[in-house]
Amino acid sequence: MVALLLVQVLTSPIVAHALPVFARQTGQNCVACHAGGQFPELTSYGRLFKLTGYTIGSRTIPLAAMGVVSYTKSATPSDDAAFAKDATALFQTGSLFVAGKITENVGVFAQATYNNYDSQNPDTNKWQGKWGSDNMELRYADRLIDPGRDLIFGVSVNNNPSFADPWNTAPAWMQYVPTQFGITGPDAAPIVSQLGAQAAGVAAYVFWNQSVYAEVAAYQTANGAWSLFSQGTKNPDQVKLRGSNPYVRLAFNRDWGPHSAMVGVMAMNANIYPDNLAPRGPTTRYRDRGVDAQYQYLLDPHSVTAQVSYITEAIDNGDVTGTAANPDNRLRQLKVKGSYVYRAKYGGSLSYFSTTGSSDAVLYADPAGNPDTRGWVPELFWTPVQYLRVGAQYYNFRRYHGAVANYDGAGRNPSNNNTLFVYVWGSY
Repeated sequence: MVALLLVQVLTSPIVAHALPVFARQTGQNCVACHAGGQFPELTSYGRLFKLTGYTIGSRTIPLAAMGVVSYTKSATPSDDAAFAKDATALFQTGSLFVAGKITENVGVFAQATYNNYDSQNPDTNKWQGKWGSDNMELRYADRLIDPGRDLIFGVSVNNNPSFADPWNTAPAWMQYVPTQFGITGPDAAPIVSQLGAQAAGVAAYVFWNQSVYAEVAAYQTANGAWSLFSQGTKNPDQVKLRGSNPYVRLAFNRDWGPHSAMVGVMAMNANIYPDNLAPRGPTTRYRDRGVDAQYQYLLDPHSVTAQVSYITEAIDNGDVTGTAANPDNRLRQLKVKGSYVYRAKYGGSLSYFSTTGSSDAVLYADPAGNPDTRGWVPELFWTPVQYLRVGAQYYNFRRYHGAVANYDGAGRNPSNNNTLFVYVWGSY
């Protein structure tokens, strides 16, 4: 079953990474912007670079590329959804980027990604690749500084709610793996983390005295004039939003010496049509509310980062029929991660994930209709040079579909989904 999850999330946007074009533009090593060089987790300087619109430094050739070669081995692949290349080294994914400074106040981050095993051909059952839009934004920013004030403000046009956020605890950034193989639970994740490369929106933000961050945004379906943001997503597969859907964010930050800490809250309301091909009539209403925190200690040769994110979601089906057994459902998602890097070369992390909520046999396509899935992900990695990382992660499931044993009634236990993931991740 874990193979099904790995394949399923191939269709989701991967997180944005350390880009050599930014290093060339600023003249800085990757560790200046990324904690211990552990991209994509940003340092205080990295957050400043992003919030000022990727405009620090001089204009350069705004191109970069990224690729991932991986090896995935499931403990016991399920017969119905075994990943075609389980226990085989393969080229997994690659991205092309256009990124960097355009003017003194305008910068861009645009990513197109090729997933080598995106889907199965319905006629031949062979796996096939696909290019598509990934995380994208065009950002305007300015900064007002005097002896008693430091105010950064800007506007971001992007295709992923919370993408504009500079902390890695935001839904678009809270990852436990270096690529798209993120596991949050079977068939269950808050809607705010599912709209990447599906929606388009405008976000306005301020960062006052490097202490208070506030963002207000609105998102709609990325079609029509916004279709650049959702290239590669077929119309039947694209989530259809009704009108403008608000997202708000507030965070409090403090930097002192080698320490940095943040605590924040977020909220998003989304109204989604049940039929992607007929976006009209009643909608399912999603109400996501979250709290998150991050701590960093960065003093050579040590880099320590601790993160936590907790999101609750209320799902109200209203007059919508056929999409769920219950008129209302609840979902809760907890993610915790701690990481350590020594001399920006040798590192490890330990992550915990927990997705719980209402049981609904229609909403969740599993025998129990239960989204309750929990587990740990330890990781070790080595960065021999700043644009290359080699690592290994192990997914250890403690609960699956609401059970600690025999969750499918056929003797399959959560541990049967345990998975080893080895990767080589490079950029240029």
